[in-house]
Amino acid sequence: MEQNSTLNFIEKRGDYEIYGASAAGFTNGHSASANAEYSENSSVVFDDSGIIQPRTFTQGGKTYKYVPFGADDMLPYHIIEKVGENMVMAQNKLFNALTCYGQGVRFYDIATEKKTRNRDICDFYFRNQLNRFFIEQVLDMKYFFFTVTVVVLDNEGCHIVQVRHKESCYCRFEKADENGRINHVFYANWKNTVKDGDVEVIELLDEIDPWGDLRVRMGLDPDPATGECRRAARGDAFGRATRTRKFAILTRFPTPGYQYYPIPFYVATFKDSWYDIYELIGKGKRAKIRNSAPPRFQVEVHKDYWRQICEEDGITDPDKIKARIKQEKQNINDFIGGNENIGKTWISGFYIDPASGKEVHMVHIVDVEQGRKEGGDWADDVQEASNSLCYGDNVHPNLVGATPGKSAMNNSGSDKRELFLLKQAAETAFHDVLLEPFRVILYYNGWQEKYDVDVPFIVLTTLDENEEKKKVKLNPDANGNNSNED
Repeated sequence: MEQNSTLNFIEKRGDYEIYGASAAGFTNGHSASANAEYSENSSVVFDDSGIIQPRTFTQGGKTYKYVPFGADDMLPYHIIEKVGENMVMAQNKLFNALTCYGQGVRFYDIATEKKTRNRDICDFYFRNQLNRFFIEQVLDMKYFFFTVTVVVLDNEGCHIVQVRHKESCYCRFEKADENGRINHVFYANWKNTVKDGDVEVIELLDEIDPWGDLRVRMGLDPDPATGECRRAARGDAFGRATRTRKFAILTRFPTPGYQYYPIPFYVATFKDSWYDIYELIGKGKRAKIRNSAPPRFQVEVHKDYWRQICEEDGITDPDKIKARIKQEKQNINDFIGGNENIGKTWISGFYIDPASGKEVHMVHIVDVEQGRKEGGDWADDVQEASNSLCYGDNVHPNLVGATPGKSAMNNSGSDKRELFLLKQAAETAFHDVLLEPFRVILYYNGWQEKYDVDVPFIVLTTLDENEEKKKVKLNPDANGNNSNED
């Protein structure tokens, strides 16, 4: 910020004129308060008090009904925006995703309990970039508590050959039919006006039994409704096997009271005001430091100083005297406020008062804020708000460094290791849900007899406790064994 202020006269004290001056980077005068910057209650983002009505769109001459994601159908975008504006919540989401990811998805041989080397599985893993696919699934699960997987079959319908992630924020669910079943997932950029051709319509497999539903649709198993297998695609229209080769699998982490879209537990952070409190503290500190700071320096100027500098310059004209005094005030202010003058010395004269015997300084500069940080009085509030945000996201603040000050390191390495292990153990339920699409692939492709899938944890252990230097071994395999043995 440009420094454009001058010394501000405060009062006259004896033979001295007292002025106030700001430090570099600050401005004087009236400025915006924190309230002027903060104008929204975050809890309104999750206002679900009204009845959400289905909406319609036309695709290929057919009309579909879908359920909006939030009252304005913009809820996922609001969530992403709100999380991105708060550094504690943003890092919490990243930390939750990383701990849930563990070592990533691993297909292993059931007989040997080791990572499989099966060529078909390895090729499938590589060609579909399942490491990237899994982290995408994990991120959506941590943000929205549901994921959408699209599986693509070969032309014969015998094997799943492709798997793709569909971002949850762009997914909408069709209104359930009379049997309570959701038949389609709609994928589009709902931020924009949706026109014919903008929406990808994907058939949704049964949420509880997607593998069984897929086999029925492909004519491989009897249809529960008729007890008969559907005919080949070339048969008549009744009971015909589908020609579709692309299907969606919906994976949801259950939350109480949801009908279509789960309500993540961390939304209590917004409704419980801690998100707003943290935001207000940050903006309040900024307003105090940047805009509402009191004078940093007090400048005491002896009344004879102005006469002295004019005499030294040989100035006698009254107008020129005023101009010289004004210039000298600006010189003093520039010296105080300029960062380039840090460490430099201001030289001014002084004399001994014959009457009192005391030193009389012409110019005396006092740092009235020396040793004090602006906004430091809110340190406890920042800590409380950070801890509350971490609690709402199921993250211990010491694991993400959210606790400022001395208390940030109040846990030993062993304590942090135990906290990390407990955190990963708590991800087991998410793993069970996230692995459902992978097991559909295993079963449909006929790999389930010999192979299974798991997400190994990252386990931090210390060995040789009696040695001065401890060894730390990382990355156990799916069985908990360390793969980097010495």
